[in-house]
Amino acid sequence: MKTLFFDTHQFDQDAFIAANKSFGLDIEFIASRLDDQTARLAENFEVVCSFVNDQLNDDCLRDLKNVGLKLIALRSAGFNHVDLISADKQGLMVARVPSYSPHAVAEFAIGLLLSLSRKIHHAYYRVRDLNFSLDGLVGFELNKKTVGVIGTGKIGSIVAQIMASFGCQVLTYDLHKNPDLEGHKNIHSTDLINLCAQSDIISLHLPLTPETHHLIDQDRISKMKDGVIIINTGRGALINSAALLEGLKTEKIGGAALDVYEEEEDVFFEDLSNKILQDDILARLLTFPNVLITSHQAFLTREALQAIAVTTLDSIKQFIDTGIVPPERIINSQSCAQGVSHV
Repeated sequence: MKTLFFDTHQFDQDAFIAANKSFGLDIEFIASRLDDQTARLAENFEVVCSFVNDQLNDDCLRDLKNVGLKLIALRSAGFNHVDLISADKQGLMVARVPSYSPHAVAEFAIGLLLSLSRKIHHAYYRVRDLNFSLDGLVGFELNKKTVGVIGTGKIGSIVAQIMASFGCQVLTYDLHKNPDLEGHKNIHSTDLINLCAQSDIISLHLPLTPETHHLIDQDRISKMKDGVIIINTGRGALINSAALLEGLKTEKIGGAALDVYEEEEDVFFEDLSNKILQDDILARLLTFPNVLITSHQAFLTREALQAIAVTTLDSIKQFIDTGIVPPERIINSQSCAQGVSHV
């Protein structure tokens, strides 16, 4: 069986070529994103490998079925870009990477917070211009702050423990309590209302589902502490971007660090330095001195890329050899309804 990788970049290709030395699969890479306009490129392939900004809607999945596709391998944990109900109807198996390196995302979230709280990114550019003034670089300490962690899966639980080690009081919220955090003197489970009201810093680590879409909206922001810091390395649409912008303008929100953005599909992973940015909200966010935005790179470590490549190729190999993929990697409409998350 042949596998076609969509939406690939050099870092993808390097990781998968290296890992494939142990699997010997027939793989090809293209830069095009997978959607209903490009699905027919998968003709003569039995497997496609998709990334987070591909759009596997009903039309796309029908086209994939019509060209003889057997397996969709997601080289991600998140799956909100796939119409799983349609995939089930088409009889298409969808496999993902349920966990690759939660430390990669958790550590990046902490890095964003540290840069924002101590204005490290501003200082870096100043010094490069030989401006060694400290005016305007006053930050704040994390010690003794209250940090709210929304979502306590693998990533969120690591963030909670790291923040506790800074001497923070950590409030967590999740529909399913993580037993690994029980009994920690500085980590306490609470409800979402109390978390928002009490937290100086809020970090998001949830999957994007209909229930979590725009979890952070104007109403919820209004109930937060004045000057709250918001960190998002989960999914962009967890936050209503217009409400975030308004909160920043009124200074209700004291700062935001975003590795994801709800309309990132046409922007992130691309070089737009010679183009006009068409997204007015993103353009405005980029003008705020207390906003730090990165282009969905929290996962981007050598360790995570290797784990993603090995798990993805192993799923494809097992499917080719046996027609079966390990059940913990299978994602469908039923498992989604039962609350399977990407964290």
